[in-house]
Amino acid sequence: MSAQPNPPSLSGSTAGSSAEFVLPEDIAARLKRDAASLVAAVIQQFDSLEVLMLGWMDDEALRRTLSSGRVTFYSRSRQEYWRKGDTSGNVQYVKSVALDCDGDALLIMVDQVGAACHTGTRTCFDGRGLNAVVG
Repeated sequence: MSAQPNPPSLSGSTAGSSAEFVLPEDIAARLKRDAASLVAAVIQQFDSLEVLMLGWMDDEALRRTLSSGRVTFYSRSRQEYWRKGDTSGNVQYVKSVALDCDGDALLIMVDQVGAACHTGTRTCFDGRGLNAVVG
């Protein structure tokens, strides 16, 4: 079993941070952010391909995710960064990160430890299916 890398500090502020890793300019330039400067991040289990959840990232959350081996999101409701698993123990270890063709969504393949949803279900979509006409 390989050791996980040491993550950067997770303080809520990005001002004045002395980051070892800077989000590359070519990646930042390709991101198409919403009005709140966020990009949707679809989180998928790397081996089963289950879609686990959707979260939001700004440049700093993406930088932390790319450089730490753990997924960091930006909470729109709390207006702060949060790293999946720091309070619940349900950690997401990054396996790969891809940017879609339009630059407005990320696909992050992870190894999910425990439940991905804050409600305790494996995914945020378990038991929440909608009736739809299937084509």
